[in-house]
Amino acid sequence: SVEVHCEAPNDELLLVDWLNAIVFEMATRGMVFGHFDVLLHDGKLDGRLDGERLERERHQPAVEVKGATYTALQVKKDKSGQWTGQCIVDV
Repeated sequence: SVEVHCEAPNDELLLVDWLNAIVFEMATRGMVFGHFDVLLHDGKLDGRLDGERLERERHQPAVEVKGATYTALQVKKDKSGQWTGQCIVDV
């Protein structure tokens, strides 16, 4: 498990910060993550990433994500309460 903390003035920037924190942890720790716990409060995000060491033969990564961008950045909540976030990532 890896703890991650982000802060931003709005949900869109918080999404980009969160994704870039994940990319950073993947790159520096040589890990892949498959489970995420997130707590949002007042423009802050506290999260836990659960994963394991990257084994290229077993995980077979196709590309390496370099970072999240602001292109097509959007975070919204629909009528049923379901959240959707999107952006383009550089590979």
